[in-house]
Amino acid sequence: MKKDDYMAYLELKNVSKSFTNVVAVHDFNLDIDKGSLVSFLGPSGCGKTTTLRMIAGFEELDNGTIHLDGEDITTVPPNRRGIGMVFQAYALFPNMMVRENIAFGLQMKKTPKREIEKKVNNVLEMVRLQDTAKRFPHQLSGGQQQRIALARALAVQPRVLLLDEPLSALDAEVRVVLRGEIRRIQSELAITTVYVTHDQEEALSISDKVVVMNKGDIEQVGTPEEIYRAPKTRFVATFIGTANQFFGVVSGKDTVICKNTKLLVIGLAGFDDGQQVVVLVRPETIQVQSEQPKNGNWNIIPGAIETITFHGASTRLGVNVSGQRVVADITVANIKPVSLNQKIWLLFSPDACQVMAVNE
Repeated sequence: MKKDDYMAYLELKNVSKSFTNVVAVHDFNLDIDKGSLVSFLGPSGCGKTTTLRMIAGFEELDNGTIHLDGEDITTVPPNRRGIGMVFQAYALFPNMMVRENIAFGLQMKKTPKREIEKKVNNVLEMVRLQDTAKRFPHQLSGGQQQRIALARALAVQPRVLLLDEPLSALDAEVRVVLRGEIRRIQSELAITTVYVTHDQEEALSISDKVVVMNKGDIEQVGTPEEIYRAPKTRFVATFIGTANQFFGVVSGKDTVICKNTKLLVIGLAGFDDGQQVVVLVRPETIQVQSEQPKNGNWNIIPGAIETITFHGASTRLGVNVSGQRVVADITVANIKPVSLNQKIWLLFSPDACQVMAVNE
């Protein structure tokens, strides 16, 4: 197939939506491949759930079109789109047993009774909850209820599966287990899935692609690694993970003069001398030493430890660098024990620095 012949399985083109003069989604363009899991990631109010609801048909578009497998579904009613949806609040029928909950959508489609029974058994096995078939929702844990909601959505064999913050009401430990289960089932079925979340760890851990949204716009689309390692805007860099920000002006081909320090960087080809920029440095790229190092090719900045936060495999240090707080992640194996108020030196290489214009 030529590149020009490529056609996305799910395509959103110039999609926009406003509510009483407030723009919720602005000129949204996205191609989603068949069988992939794509996450919409961003803070509350960024438009990710509104976009999901437009795909489902629950919200009308102000502008744009949505195509699914070559078919224009922009004005097709929700029940004729072949889309399954899992909500944050489970939305199970409390007066029906688990088996009846899962069978409901199949009954609405007039599926033969024997086929319903087979499909219900299949999805119960898939979510590993065969023994709950005759229980009511209130007799299940939150995690089990969400698995049943997922099973119900999958039972009708949707063309696309939509998940709207499906794990946000669950405990942290259950969330981690269940997101792994969702990814396992999605991969097993090769079902095209759109997953809405504000949890960056969740999005990065299970997605083929991540769509980072902010104020109704797409900031960046890419693989989890691209989003983390090569953010295209300051918003993406600071929303995904943690990034130290050093503000300064460009000086020459490889230097940024900041308020309290001078940084050696790479990648200044597109910037003018004297231009205001921000240098972004990830905490895990910073080394910490208790004695002044002698590496002239690296950035070496003195500071004093203000906070020490244990995170299991790593420890995060909050370091006062001439009034600016800088965070560095260290592992016990790589440094001698440190203490509060201790003077230390931060080291990071020029290629650990990402330079952006201040207005990006």
